[in-house]
Amino acid sequence: MSSLSKTLDRLARLHPKIIDLSLGRVQILLKKLGNPHLQISSPVHIAGTNGKGSTLSFIKAGLESDGKIVHAYSSPHLVKFNERIQIKGRQINDSLLIHYLETCENVNDGNHITFFEIITCAAFLAFSESEAIH
Repeated sequence: MSSLSKTLDRLARLHPKIIDLSLGRVQILLKKLGNPHLQISSPVHIAGTNGKGSTLSFIKAGLESDGKIVHAYSSPHLVKFNERIQIKGRQINDSLLIHYLETCENVNDGNHITFFEIITCAAFLAFSESEAIH
């Protein structure tokens, strides 16, 4: 089993048993991380039931064709987990992904958090440390 697979398996077990649809866990972790989501310039949030991946692809292609540098976070992935986080148009590599996931895991310090929530925080942290659209 690869290091990334081990990290993802460990993080999947953090899922709380009680359903909580609030943003409380994410807000607490983001604050402990220094609020990286507030350091991201010009974010675009795409929500809804269908078409998010296509919409992301169209927006990303348009911005990149105009010479912009674009980060992207999507879920789920199709083939490889790394597809979920793209930095400057490229899939995040295993070592960098493990770094951000483990940073979030360590800062979270064993508190309940879902797999999706901790991955989202890791994406915000990765994006905040790499300049995008300019």
